[in-house]
Amino acid sequence: MTVRMTWIGPASSMPRGPADDTPRHLAALLGDDAEAFVDGYSHLWSATLRREGKAWPATAPTALLVAELLDNPLLGPDDPSLPDAMLAYLYEVGVAADLGDRAAEIRARVKDRAPELRAWTAEYVSTDADGRARMWRDGTGLGELVLDQAALACFDLVPALLRRTLPYLASERARRRTCAAAAVGSLARHPVASAQRSELLNQLTSMARAADSSYDLATIVIAIGHLGGDTRPWLADPHAGVRACAALAPDLAGDDAADKVLMELARSPQAFGKSFGDMAPPLQLQSKSYQDLLTGRRAS
Repeated sequence: MTVRMTWIGPASSMPRGPADDTPRHLAALLGDDAEAFVDGYSHLWSATLRREGKAWPATAPTALLVAELLDNPLLGPDDPSLPDAMLAYLYEVGVAADLGDRAAEIRARVKDRAPELRAWTAEYVSTDADGRARMWRDGTGLGELVLDQAALACFDLVPALLRRTLPYLASERARRRTCAAAAVGSLARHPVASAQRSELLNQLTSMARAADSSYDLATIVIAIGHLGGDTRPWLADPHAGVRACAALAPDLAGDDAADKVLMELARSPQAFGKSFGDMAPPLQLQSKSYQDLLTGRRAS
């Protein structure tokens, strides 16, 4: 399998450097230059991912580099949160790659317009920031198709990313296992994982039962829900945040018990976030407020 290395990102990322700087930025995460490290980490999250779990053309090749960083002993020898952050990035890639039955349709459209897409991309790479901004609004629809192509590249990469992620479910570090569970929860939605999904759900359920913090438990429960597992046992958990994460499982949409849990928390919009104390909400939910999550649930 090959992934076309198209290092382009949003025009808004240009002040920080174009997306083709990504390999250099990620290499800085392994070095001793503190300023370059900060710039590299910021670049990873701001220039290679779109908002709300969507991909730029730079996302798939970046994900390959992130997967390699995971196994590099030079990544965060004194900061174990760095490998955890790389797993969180792979979770986001899995979200971007979750095309469902759209993959075949996108692949056909990309194939039909391949010469136009190559020309559009070549022009995009060669023009300045103002020109790039204009190209997203040129009325041809090619910009949107380039973004669909970027999601398809992530989709095609998921099997390799999943293989690289699975060993971390058995990490000696509890938080590493939790971040791996979140990543698996998005990556294993890919059709290639259908045969192993039942086994993965059994493994995640065992991890949830052994979790020693509400944050870890809630994160793993969300992953179980993402893979179609049964989260109803946690609807009665003593921790409000865990109950909410169980109730948000897609398969519990319309379930009376789950809806009751969600409505109880909705009476106090800040209750969900505060339920985790000094911790942020589980990584899968950090980009949206609880009210946003409820709105999305009602619309689904």
